[in-house]
Amino acid sequence: MKKLDVEKKENEEKAKLGVGLISIEQSNKETLNKVLIFITLAVVVISASLIAGIFINKLSKKENEHQDVATVEPTPEPTPEPKLPKYSDEAKEKINNIYSFKEEKKDENTGEVIGEEKVVYLTFDDGPSKTVTPQILDILRNEGVKATFFVLGSRVELYPELVKQEYEEGHFIANHGYSHNYSSIYNSKEAVLDEYNNTERKIKDALGMEEYSSHLFRFPGGSVGGKYKKVKNEAKELLEENSVLHIDWNCLTNDSVGKPTYESLIKDFKLTQNR
Repeated sequence: MKKLDVEKKENEEKAKLGVGLISIEQSNKETLNKVLIFITLAVVVISASLIAGIFINKLSKKENEHQDVATVEPTPEPTPEPKLPKYSDEAKEKINNIYSFKEEKKDENTGEVIGEEKVVYLTFDDGPSKTVTPQILDILRNEGVKATFFVLGSRVELYPELVKQEYEEGHFIANHGYSHNYSSIYNSKEAVLDEYNNTERKIKDALGMEEYSSHLFRFPGGSVGGKYKKVKNEAKELLEENSVLHIDWNCLTNDSVGKPTYESLIKDFKLTQNR
């Protein structure tokens, strides 16, 4: 009986010990699981923080780049000074000797002066014209040629935008009087000056340049001889007193006479070039 009690007691002790061991093992497993879960959560949180930091940093850089682009403006190119004609003794001498005037000829590669060459000055009168002037400008632009346009004040009033285009494309705007009516313009020397001044006013308005003055006049019909010879000679002096030079031409195509052809224009040009 005692032996059975002892065995029973031992078995109860072992059972208690087994339960205790099981409890400890379960407890250790739970603790370990908690630790693992904590570590996992910590890793997730740290990773998320790092990713968020990188994302925010990229956004910040992009924002800064965007702001830099938005706030940095390109430096505007300086506006070139307008090319204004000037009246001077040098200009006067050049005009008076225009038909014998020569320019220095330079080597295209070195820029060294290698001689002199004659110069051709291409001029157009009586414009601007809505139909003809744009065609002339297209040809000049395509060929890289500059010209002088002796405009009529009455035509400038009609097509100021064409005069402005001529100027902006590098051509010279000169004065051919307002009306091209001989009996009106050559009524007196003062009438000639009035037509010049009136046309200069129209040119200034068309160009939007109050400071512009061409200082160059072409007499309608030419400055020499004819019915109005006396008035023309008096007008030359009056124009010069007002810082205005005058010039005619020494080649003529007679394009305003009849119905010229290409062949007739070239023929007349060659016939008149040595006058």
